[in-house]
Amino acid sequence: MKLVDKINEDIKTAMKKGDKTRLSVLRMFKSDLKYRQIDAGRDITDDDCVAVLSSAAKKRRDAIEGFGRGGRNDLVDKEKAELEIINEYLPKQISDEELSRLVDDVVSETNASTTTDIGMVMKNIMPRVKGRVDGRKVNELVVNKLKE
Repeated sequence: MKLVDKINEDIKTAMKKGDKTRLSVLRMFKSDLKYRQIDAGRDITDDDCVAVLSSAAKKRRDAIEGFGRGGRNDLVDKEKAELEIINEYLPKQISDEELSRLVDDVVSETNASTTTDIGMVMKNIMPRVKGRVDGRKVNELVVNKLKE
């Protein structure tokens, strides 16, 4: 089942159950996916869905961080609940150990040795982990590896 179809089915289920939070988040996905489809001028693939979901997850993480600094725990809780729903549709996340091994592999493949090579390493690693890990986390790990 395509991810778009699963989201449509889950919208129906959320409507029947009266789950307002899930329904709101899923409708937002559907809207974002429709915009992506219009921009692309073609039907949406699962990769497009993952890109939209990853973007939504990043927005939620940033909002959680910002609201947390501002002391708005009510909004932090709301954003965390939405992030949990988003994570249900994203591919399985990469473990820290697996990510560390992958970064080591890419660093050795690209012969990167200094922090000036960060861009080259990121360009090679991000397509491999697309949608399965936060880019900020990858960047921090790459910077730390190249500083050693």
